[in-house]
This record gives sequence, structure tokens and C-alpha cells, in this order.
Amino acid sequence: MTSLHFDLPAPQLSAVRAGNTDVEGVWHFDSGKPGRNVLISALIHGNELCGAWALKGLIESGLRPENGTLTLAFCNLAAFDTFDPAHHDASRFVDQDMNRQWSDERIDAGDTAERRRAALLRPFIQKADWVLDLHSMHEPSAPLSLTGVQPRNLELARLMRAPEHIVIDAGHKDGTRMRDYGRFGLPDAQAGDSRTLLIECGFHGDPQSRVVAQDMCVRFLEVSGIVTRATLDAKLAGWRHADAPRQWALEVTGPVVARSANFRFTEPFTGLEVIAKAGTVIGDNGGEPVTTPYDDCVLVMPSTRQAREGVTVVRFARRRLLA
Repeated sequence: MTSLHFDLPAPQLSAVRAGNTDVEGVWHFDSGKPGRNVLISALIHGNELCGAWALKGLIESGLRPENGTLTLAFCNLAAFDTFDPAHHDASRFVDQDMNRQWSDERIDAGDTAERRRAALLRPFIQKADWVLDLHSMHEPSAPLSLTGVQPRNLELARLMRAPEHIVIDAGHKDGTRMRDYGRFGLPDAQAGDSRTLLIECGFHGDPQSRVVAQDMCVRFLEVSGIVTRATLDAKLAGWRHADAPRQWALEVTGPVVARSANFRFTEPFTGLEVIAKAGTVIGDNGGEPVTTPYDDCVLVMPSTRQAREGVTVVRFARRRLLA
């Protein structure tokens, strides 16, 4: 496992940490007019700094919804408090991954720091119509929008016109993500106006991940309809960047799960590589070769940084160009 240089400093959150609700780290603004209830979240993992920078900037800009409501949530502050750039993996969570705890049964158990924090955040998620969940990655890679399997979220990702790669994935076997909690995980016919996207903005320590997070916020808020483009451009000058030249849908067909911490790739893959031939060996999993299952197989988020028995180290996907 290589050591990656961490160039993005941790934001100073003391001025925004208290929030303006009865829950630490949660801000809520109500326009008093009809409109969507929109939520943007960051720090589901304590080492994913880009979203925290974006939320801090939104608060400090004085931006307020012109229709509906806007909620901003710094989620796992306890994990963030342990952040050390020299050991950034260690601050991912306190007791367990918060982004695998989003079922009422797990949250109600209240037996870990992350589940107790999720219980405080749950009412805000339940009230939200649209959610943008800002994340970053273990390894350097291009940004990704993760939609889940619902077509309505793919439609939202296309309306945002960035990033270039949209991952259609069914979630994690280890537990439900916040992105898929409650009605957000329902089929389109049952979900009403709910929409949600998880954005992987790039490597945790890359300053460009902050740029991506800011751009995604501007696009999401504009498409949600709670703030006009003119207001966004005035309040958040410099946040909006060029549209992606095109967008690819990457439909995940399955994961590769490590048998142990000794999983190895054959090359230093960084993600989005297109492997031309089925049967190409890309790794070794406890002595068994890992091969691509079909031609033009895309590798999604390969990483051995967290490798151990039961952990997904890469996902295979088919890609198609969106018109």
C-alpha cells in the first residue's frame, strides 16, 4: 500500500459546528415559501474533508433558500475530531462505518457512536425530499456520481451535467447507505419526489476534491429549484465549473471481495480503466486469479487500502455513453 500525500487541510469548523438546530453540526434554513426540502451532507466519514469545506463555505456565504428549505449536516464530527493527515484512514469512523447503518433496526440499537449519531440525524433525512451526500475516495481517481438503481437518480445526475462518470450501483452487502434510507431506496413508482446522489469527489487529500464538492453543490441547488442560478452565481462566485464533455453510465455488475488483507492487483489501477478482453487477470485473491467477466469491463474504485476479509476492493461495470 502506497503512502499518499495529503495536501487538503482540515477545515476549521469551530464557527459553524454548533449549527442552528438542536442537533450539533446541523443547520436548517426555511424560506417560508413552498418548495423542496433539500439536504446536503458531509463527513459521513471523518476523513472526507471536501464536503466539510463545501458546507462551511455555503454557511459563510449567507446563501438562503428562496423556495422550500435547505439543511446542511456535518455528520460524523466525532470521527472528524480524530483526523490526522498522516493517518487519515484511522479517522474514517469511531466504532463502525456510519454509511452502513441506515436501517431503523440498526439505528434504534444505539449501541455504537455512529448509530447514536445517525439517530440524531434521522429526522432531517426523513423530512428531506432531495439529498446530496458528499464523499471522497481512498485513492486518486476521477469524481463519480453514485445513483443507486433508481432511474430517477440517474435522471438527476444527467440534469446536473457533471461529473463525467455516473455509477449505477445496488449498494453494499454490509448495510444500507444513507443514500438508500427509507423512501430513497424505494422504486420510482413508490418514492414520490425523492431524489438522492452520493458524490465521490476525488482522493481525500487532493485540493481538487474541494473544487468538485463546491461545483456539485451549486449544480444540485440549481436543479432542486430552491435557489436561482443568478443567486448562486452571486453568492458562490467561482464555485461553478465547466460541464462534463459527456457522461457515461457505469452499471455495476458485481464486486470483488477480498479474502484477506493480502489481496493484490496486477497493476496500480486508479479506477475507470476499461479492460478490453474478458478473462484478463487483474489481481490475486488468496492465490486465486481475479479475472474480468466480460469484454470492455470498467474497474470502479479499485483500492486495497482497507483490504481485509469481506471488504470490496473493486467493482466491475459495463459502460454506455449517455445521449
